[in-house]
Amino acid sequence: MKWVTGLLLCLLIALQYRLWFGKNSVPDYMIKKQQVANQVEQNSSLRQRNNLLKAEIKDLKIGLDAAEERARNGLGLIKKGETFYRILPSENE
Repeated sequence: MKWVTGLLLCLLIALQYRLWFGKNSVPDYMIKKQQVANQVEQNSSLRQRNNLLKAEIKDLKIGLDAAEERARNGLGLIKKGETFYRILPSENE
């Protein structure tokens, strides 16, 4: 009976060692869980960016309004007859 108890105890120790220190152990699981959470967050951000880019592409294909807006904002272009004012922040800021 003692050898059965000893064998079971050795088996328990071996399984516990593998659970805490072996390959695919609890610490490894926690690290992988954090990596998955980070990747999900990154994918969400990229998905949102892709949706914005798709909407912009759609706008550019549909009409010139989006192209005009982009030229005005990005390049500072103005139409004939318009006056452009640039407001600069004060030097104290």
